[in-house]
Amino acid sequence: MRENKYKKTLEYLFGLEKFGMIFGLDNIRWLLDIVENPHHFIKTVHIAGTNGKGSTATMLTHILKEGGFRVGKYTSPHLVSFTERITVNEKEITEKEVADITEYIRGKAIEKDRNRSFTFFDFTTAIAFEYFRREKVDIAIIETGLGGRLDSTNVILPLLSIITNVAYDHTDQLGSSLANIAFEKAGTIKQDVPVITACEGISEKIIEDKAKELHCQAYTLNRDFFYKKINDQRLAYRGISRNFGDVFVNLFGDHQLANCALALCAAEILSSLGFFVQDDAILRALSRVTWQGRLEKVKEGPLVFLDAAHNPHGVHALSEFMHTHFLDKKKILVFGVMKDKEYEKMLEEIVPAMDTVILTKPNTERALSPYSMQACLENAIITDTMKKALEKARKLATEKDLILVTGSFYTIGEAKTIINEIF
Repeated sequence: MRENKYKKTLEYLFGLEKFGMIFGLDNIRWLLDIVENPHHFIKTVHIAGTNGKGSTATMLTHILKEGGFRVGKYTSPHLVSFTERITVNEKEITEKEVADITEYIRGKAIEKDRNRSFTFFDFTTAIAFEYFRREKVDIAIIETGLGGRLDSTNVILPLLSIITNVAYDHTDQLGSSLANIAFEKAGTIKQDVPVITACEGISEKIIEDKAKELHCQAYTLNRDFFYKKINDQRLAYRGISRNFGDVFVNLFGDHQLANCALALCAAEILSSLGFFVQDDAILRALSRVTWQGRLEKVKEGPLVFLDAAHNPHGVHALSEFMHTHFLDKKKILVFGVMKDKEYEKMLEEIVPAMDTVILTKPNTERALSPYSMQACLENAIITDTMKKALEKARKLATEKDLILVTGSFYTIGEAKTIINEIF
């Protein structure tokens, strides 16, 4: 009975996707108001940016948790289970809690106005805030879904804002220039709330101008806080008031060192706002941090990595890692992407680092047909399902080789559900 209730809940929630993306805060404010505005009872950190939001959120969550705080985290999308989106101290919300809170909010909405429509992200954001209130979290780390200014999460007044970086993605919704995209991300900056960023160039200027307008202290990477790579997964950090000579980060990729610097700067600022964490606890947290789908090693013999890079900026970071690691291994790429992505640029970035390319598609209407990509990569192997792609990769690989699955959250999410059938 409980499983049936959860299944019906997911059918309702995913049914809301028919309303697509409706930018604006009116619906989420209405929805939260009818359940007495749970977000008003939660201290938060708000994270926007093109890439690195989830990794930064997860590192900061681990740091605060290790410091003894009860920490909520809201991220998107999920890979396998909806419950991944909402956690407390890295423990996922249960299926029963998803069903119960959805029923509660939906009942209040019908009672108030049964004809009102919401997007999927409006409703899931309301679920997260209500869950965090019920769980009495000390602080919640909230990741934007898309953009920032008009994102459903932008109803909060956080203790701290973070804007990881700005790159080209979702240009149909956010604009075709970095300036336009940065403007949308900067919309998360609030009056008198400090902001941290790793943005550069025009994006950095737009964010700093917005911070100045709203009387916010802005902390910029390589100006106010710094990191230096020591070795793979190791960095030295020089911050606002705290320094670390040797930090080990339990995540692969040099891009994670920049994300780590953001999390360390955030921990510094939060320490002065009632969330102090000792140095040894910070180091311990980062040495143990895990975040699925980000250069995640899921198999050995052959090595299989899953990575959620889904735009040229993210794929560039992945390509850098592949160019400089596992040089003694044959590398096989399994690539599936959504229709709205710049797949040509993504392939241009990653293909030179690989020996064999398998183009495929995850099982979603949003996915691009692999045959559409064939024209820009004549020697690629084409498969029409993820299962066939992984089976082909397994057949081509020896125990000494490496298989990389990337291109989309959908791609690696589906791979994660079937990988044990094949390897």
